[in-house]
Formats: sequence, C-alpha cells, structure tokens
Amino acid sequence: MMRNGQRAPKYAFVVLAATLGVAIGLGAALIRSSHAPAAQPELQPLAAQATWPAGAKRAPAFSLRDQTGRALSLGALRGHPVLLTFLDSVCKKECPIEGRALRDVQQKLQTTRAVTMVVSVDPWADTRASAISFAHKSKWEGTWYWLLGSRARLAPVWRAYSIGVKRERGDIAHSVVLYLIDSRGYLRAGYLFPFSTSTVVHDVHSVTATS
Repeated sequence: MMRNGQRAPKYAFVVLAATLGVAIGLGAALIRSSHAPAAQPELQPLAAQATWPAGAKRAPAFSLRDQTGRALSLGALRGHPVLLTFLDSVCKKECPIEGRALRDVQQKLQTTRAVTMVVSVDPWADTRASAISFAHKSKWEGTWYWLLGSRARLAPVWRAYSIGVKRERGDIAHSVVLYLIDSRGYLRAGYLFPFSTSTVVHDVHSVTATS
C-alpha cells in the first residue's frame, strides 16, 4: 500500500500476507469443509476462492466507531449481508483500486440489503474526513461504514480476520481481502484482491436467496 506514487519494495508483504496469512486461513476452511458431512446443496453454489457452509463459522464480533463517530458493531447489521474489507483511506495506489471495484459491486446490488463495511488498517492517518473523502472519490453507493480506532482497538480485529498490517515509512503494507458475511452473521466467502466483481455479486445474491 503506498502513498507517494512510488511502488514500495515492501509491497511483497501484502501479497505474502494475503497468501500465507489469509489464504492459509481460508484454505484451512476449505480443507475442513471438504471433510465435513454433506450439507444440503445450495440453489447457487458460491463462486468465491474460499467458502464456508451456512451456519458453519460465525464471523468474529467487534465494535468500533464509524466515520460519523457513532459506535457500530458487526452484530448491529444482522439482517443484512455484509461485505467486510480492510483499507487505508490515504493510500494512493492499491486501496483506491479496490474502492472502485467495491463501487461496481454496490451498483449491481442496489436492490439488495447488502452493506459495505471497512475496517481501517491505518490508525496513524485515517480520520473521519479522510474516510468520507475516500468513499466520495470512489463514488460509493448504498449503505457503507468505515470503522476507525487506535491501533490497540483495531489490532484484535485484524488478527481475528487474519489481516497482516505492517507500518513502513510513508506506507502501510497490509493484506487485501474481502469477506462476505451473511444476514445471520456467518462467514460465507473470502476473496483475495483483485476479486471479480461479478463473482462477488453472484455470491451475495446466492447467500441472500438461501438465508
């Protein structure tokens, strides 16, 4: 993740964290799923890189303050499918690309109750104003929340979702991952970036239809 327009040599950390950290966690879920008892087939199988059966893995709970200063918990969004990701609002390179991809997803989900939730990976620079500016520049639609806090408040959430975060000079290297949480609060899918917007939209509709 970079702020100064030059690709940081440590960007490999992002790929490594995603591959060895998040991907291992998601891969483990796939392995566990392959040995689990056969479940009732879904109407539309999820097309993500990693999936969990309905009701198999509760999304780790957390509560932080959003871009308006209001306290918000993941549990408060029960009844909505949630697209959860982790971004740096002052990044100038990779995060804005994911921001635009999320806009494309949001545009195709206007008829659903899907909510976008972002957890900050930059407690040193992210602010309410920078989060709102990021969303405005990305042209986000629908309901979205950007959750902020100190490193002490954010780090347990990063760990719970296998997000690697490393602060470099003028740079925040971090895992770039999107999770789909169903309306009952269970993890259903995980996507490493760059993800296919059509795949995410497909999976949200599938989860909504089978919830």
